[in-house]
Order: sequence, then structure tokens, then C-alpha cells
Amino acid sequence: MSGNTFGHLFTVTNFGESHGKAIGCIVDGCPPGMRLSEEDIQPDLDRRRPGTSRFVTQRQESDQVQILSGVYEGHTTGTPIALLIPNTDQRSKDYSELLQTFRPGHADYTYTQKYGVRDPRGGGRSSARLTAPMVAAGAVAKKWLFETFSTKFQACMVQIGEQSIDFEEWSHVHDNPFFAPIKDVAYLEAYMDTLRKSGDSCGAKIRVTATGVPLGLGEPLFDKLDADIAWALMGLNAVKGVEIGSGFGCVSQKGSFHGDEMTPSGFKTNHAGGVLGGISTGQDLEVHIAIKPTSSILIAKESIDLNGQSTSVLTKGRHDPCVGIRAAPIAEALLALVVMDHALRHRAQCADVQWPLTPIAAQAPSI
Repeated sequence: MSGNTFGHLFTVTNFGESHGKAIGCIVDGCPPGMRLSEEDIQPDLDRRRPGTSRFVTQRQESDQVQILSGVYEGHTTGTPIALLIPNTDQRSKDYSELLQTFRPGHADYTYTQKYGVRDPRGGGRSSARLTAPMVAAGAVAKKWLFETFSTKFQACMVQIGEQSIDFEEWSHVHDNPFFAPIKDVAYLEAYMDTLRKSGDSCGAKIRVTATGVPLGLGEPLFDKLDADIAWALMGLNAVKGVEIGSGFGCVSQKGSFHGDEMTPSGFKTNHAGGVLGGISTGQDLEVHIAIKPTSSILIAKESIDLNGQSTSVLTKGRHDPCVGIRAAPIAEALLALVVMDHALRHRAQCADVQWPLTPIAAQAPSI
């Protein structure tokens, strides 16, 4: 196990470094016969890419994806799909002063201690730049799930720093740089302008949902759907917490309130977040993630060098003052990859099962 491959039947092997020649992934296990082109993948990468507003890193990467294999005459062949994204705007000299020091809050120290060597340019392998290949792979999964089950994935920001964001409607998410579900984001712009000028950073909270999720996905005990969702989203850079359904809010709830009552027409509530006993209920998957403040800031912080001597680090370069701003499409992709993998696993194990479709089960797409 190298920690670079995701999934069981639908697998994604991620490769590259922030300032290397290219980044990308190998997607294996995609069913054959699905129409697929770069145009199916590019829109999600465009939503994630840097340089799209003054509130994110000004690194200018077009993130133009190339399909190198696994597609013939516009259709998937069932063989590995190689996706390549060239790096075109590296400024490695910004990191020359970090060769001998460790940035507080970054993986510099742990990578050096584990491997004995690290790529300091833009964070190397630990950079959030490596989320782009996962977004590309997620677009493949989203397309298959939508065409097969009409499953849809959406994400939005619900908090940035101390600023809470109310939910108005999903359509607003595409109209502002914060992926916020509100029409007026002026107060968020003012907050981020002040933060950026101070040289500091902040965290964020992201909501990600899936609708039209097939009933019955997930395994007992060790491969529960919600466990795999948490595992995948904790793999997203800077994520420090994952909540499913009511999450930590369930601590203060009574059992009489938290347990989702069932009626012939469906569930009354969704405190479970669409998963019971590790298996999908057919309701919407509801997940929240907490993202820590960006560690690369223009404020000097105490640290040590390679010799263990005290030093001070101020990180130059181009950085997101809040990495959560671009996290929505990444969270969608990772949730889609989990659902895709479980859909294929369920189909392999239970394809011959004749469902006793109850009125509640009939709400969900049939496997």
C-alpha cells in the first residue's frame, strides 16, 4: 500500500507533484461503452482551477485535461483511463528559502522524517494541486452515475472563517467565487479582502450532497458507506473533520428526535444523512467537512531548520487565503468516487437479488 490509489473496483491512482511537469491519474474499472471526452471532464476542472478570482491563489493554470487511453471512438473500453494535466505556471524560486526549514502547519516536517527527502516546491506531493486529478476522475464517476441512476452531486460553502452563510438556493453557487448558496456575497468579499491584506488565512465549512443515490450501497462493519465517505474526504488536503447527517449535532439530540421515522411515503427526516448501518437508505447523502486555515501565510511563525535549530518562517509565493474556497468541486468528486465504487461492488455481489420493493425503497433508484 502506497497511499496513492483509491477504491476497490473503481480505482484511481494519483501521480505528480505541484511543480513537476504534469499531474494526473489512472482510472481503472470504469464500465465500457460510456461516451466520454475531455469536454465531459473539463467543466469540473474549470470550477476547481486556480486564478479564477482575487480570493484564491493567482497561479495561472488552465488545467486542460488530456485523455491518453481507455477511450476509443468516443466510448470507454473498460481498460485503464489515463488522464493527464500539464503544469504550466510553476514558480519554484518562491520556495528556494524553504529547502532548509519546515513550514508550520505543512507536511514538510513529516515528509522529511518519513522519507528522508522531500520536494519543497509548492508542497510537492502534499500540495492541494494534486486534488485536480481527483476532480477529473470524479467527473468520470459522476457521468456514469448520472446516466445509470440519475445521481447528482452538489456542494456549497456554509461558513468561511467566522462568517456563517445561510442557504438560499443551489443556483447561486455557480454565480460567485465562494460557491456560496446566497445571492449577495458582498460581506464575504469584504471579509476576504481584509484577511488577504493582513497576510493571514482562515478555514471553511463545506456541505456536499448526493441525490438519487441507489438504495443498498455499503457493507457491514468495515466497509460501511459512511465510513468510506469519511475516509475519502479526510484524504482531501486540509480537512480536519467530517460530519454525516446531524454529525456532532446528534450529541445534544434525543433519540425521539434523531431517529428518522418512516412512513409508507418515505422518511420524515434525514438526521442519519442517508446511511443506516453503513448502508444507503435511498435518501440524499448529507455530508459536511471542516477545512483548516491555509498554513502558508505572510506572517512570520516560529519553526526549526533541518538541524533542529530555531528559526522563523514567512511563506512567500501564491497561496489561497482560504483553501476551502475551491473545495466544493473536490468534495463532490470524492463523494462521487465513493458512491461509484460502492455501486460497482454492490452490483457485483447482489446483481441477482430480487428486491422486495417497499414504498420507501421505491424512492431510490434500482441497482
